[in-house]
Amino acid sequence: MEKIPVYFMPGLAASPKIFENIKLPQDQFEMFFLEWVLPDGDEPLADYATRIVQNIKHENPVLIGVSFGGVLVQEMAKIIRARKVIIISSVKCNTEFPRRMRFAKMTRAYRLFPTSLMQRVDWLAKFAVGNNMITRRLNLYEKFLSVRDKKYLDWAFKNIILWDRCEPAEGVVHIHGDADEVFPPKYLKEYIPVKGGTHIMILNKAKWLNENLPRIILAE
Repeated sequence: MEKIPVYFMPGLAASPKIFENIKLPQDQFEMFFLEWVLPDGDEPLADYATRIVQNIKHENPVLIGVSFGGVLVQEMAKIIRARKVIIISSVKCNTEFPRRMRFAKMTRAYRLFPTSLMQRVDWLAKFAVGNNMITRRLNLYEKFLSVRDKKYLDWAFKNIILWDRCEPAEGVVHIHGDADEVFPPKYLKEYIPVKGGTHIMILNKAKWLNENLPRIILAE
């Protein structure tokens, strides 16, 4: 039986390491991991998606994206035919943004986000000693954030806030944690809920995903 190619796109600034706990049956699926590259100046998201698509070497693949990666795979599916598009901890259109993100768009406040801080995780960690939860989260950032270039971060925040899709694309499968703090579920429509899942559930709900992704991918 020919294996189904499944391409994974990580979240904003994240490396493919976030998928290290995701395991699909090797007799049915072949897993591939996409990475963020630096934008070409003030590159439109559609043009950026066209460049990332060049890394896909199979026809009719499954595209799985996390958070901003979920936004990107939806743009990629405009360019190539995909067997299925699955987004995790993401949104299907800009009407699913929380109020603060809509406000940021209206006021252009995204320009004020201190992206330079994300470049200095090591600096932040020095001041987090003594608070185990903060230290643990910063250690996660240190491990999984691979793109700390300020140009990329500024571009990414701007492009997610200004995403122009107003209606969900047909057939997008949306998996979302019921405790997601970045994209609160109350703003979403039609998604598969994961009990206790936060915005980083790709890391701590891997067991649920490993059990359910094969069925979701194969469902007609």
